Amino acid sequence: MAKSLGIILLLGLLVNKLFEKIKLPGLLGMIILGIIIGPYGFNLIGKDMLTSSADLRKIALIVILLRAGFGINKSDLKKVGKIALKMSCIPGLVEGFFIAFASVKFLDFSFVEGGMLGFIIAAVSPAVVVPSMLKLMENNIGTDKGIPTLILAGASIDDVIAITIFSGFLGLYSGSNINIGMQLLNIPISILLGVLIGAIVGIIVVKIFNKYNIKDTKKVLLILGLCILFTELEELLKTKVSLASLLGVMTIGVIIIEKIPKVGKKLAGKFNEIWIFAEIMLFVLVGDEVNIGVALNAGKIGIIVLLIGLIGRSIGVMFSLLNTDLNWKERIFCVIAYIPKATVQAAMGAVPLSLGVESGDIILAIAVLSILITAPLGAIGINISAKHLLSK
Repeated sequence: MAKSLGIILLLGLLVNKLFEKIKLPGLLGMIILGIIIGPYGFNLIGKDMLTSSADLRKIALIVILLRAGFGINKSDLKKVGKIALKMSCIPGLVEGFFIAFASVKFLDFSFVEGGMLGFIIAAVSPAVVVPSMLKLMENNIGTDKGIPTLILAGASIDDVIAITIFSGFLGLYSGSNINIGMQLLNIPISILLGVLIGAIVGIIVVKIFNKYNIKDTKKVLLILGLCILFTELEELLKTKVSLASLLGVMTIGVIIIEKIPKVGKKLAGKFNEIWIFAEIMLFVLVGDEVNIGVALNAGKIGIIVLLIGLIGRSIGVMFSLLNTDLNWKERIFCVIAYIPKATVQAAMGAVPLSLGVESGDIILAIAVLSILITAPLGAIGINISAKHLLSK
C-alpha cells in the first residue's frame, strides 16, 4: 500500500501540473492516470490500496464538501434556495426517466432495468463539480447571482435523490415488498435529517472551539474525524432511516463559517491544503475503477442512450431555471456544469451485476462509459465556458 501511495502521489502531482500547463483541468489528467496505472491498465496499484479505495474516496469527498461548506455564504444560499431545490431534483428525474425509456427502446430492457440504469447515470458528480465551483467562487466568477452556490447546493442533493430512486427500482426487480411511496418519502426525510444532524454537529463544534483554545491543525482533525463518523452513521442507519450524510458534512462547514467567521476562514485555508493530497487520491482512485474494455462493450447504443439522458438533463436544467434572473449564457453554463458523472457511477455501476440482474453487465458498461465521456466533457466545459458565459 505504501508503494502504491507513493506512485499515486508522485505521478498525480506530475500529471496535474502537465494538464494545467496545457490548459486542461488537472482532475482529467488524474482520472486518465488512474485508468493507466489501475487494475485494468498496467496494474501498478496494490490490492490493499484497491480494497481501501472506496473509503479513501469518501474521505477525499468529505474534505472537498467541508471546504464547500466553508465557502457558502448564507445570504447567497437563501437567495438561490428555491432554485437549488428545483435543480437538485428536476434535471436528475428527467434524465433518469429519459434513459429508462431509451433503454426499453434501444437495449430491450424492462422498464425496471431501465430505471436502474437511468438513476445510476442520473447522479451528477460532486467530486468534479464542487472543486470547479469553488475555483469560480475564489475568482468571483458568477458570484454576483450566486451561480456557483446554486450548483454546489443542487449537485449535493441530486445524488441523494438518484440513489434513493435507484434503490427503489432495484427492490422492484428483486421482488422485495417495497413501498414506492415510502421510498419517495425517504428523499426529503434523508435531506432534512442530514442538514439537521449536520447543523447540530456544527453548533457543538462551534461551542467547543469557543470554550477551548485548540490549535487550527487540531481543529481540522477534530472536524474531519467527526465527519468521517457522520458518514459511517449513514451506513449504520440505512436499513432503518435514510440520512444524507454528505449534505450534512457541507452543513457543518456552513454553520462554522456563519458562527465563527474568522476561525472558519482559517480552517478553509487548512482544508485547501489538505485538498491538494485528497484531490489526487480521489481522482486517481476514480480512474482505477474504470475498465475501458467493459466501456467498449456498451458500443454505439450505449453512447446514444447517454446522449438521450444528457438531452433530458439539459431540458430539466432549463425548466428549473425558468422565471429566474439568469440570462441565457448563465443558463447554458448551468447545463454544462451539470454534465459530469464519476463518483456514484464508479461506486454503484457494478451493483446490479453483483446482485444477479440480467442486464447487469450492460448497466455496468454504460456506467463506465458515462464516466469516460461526461467527466472530461463536463470538466473541460466548465473550465472553458465559465470565462465566456459568466460575469466576473
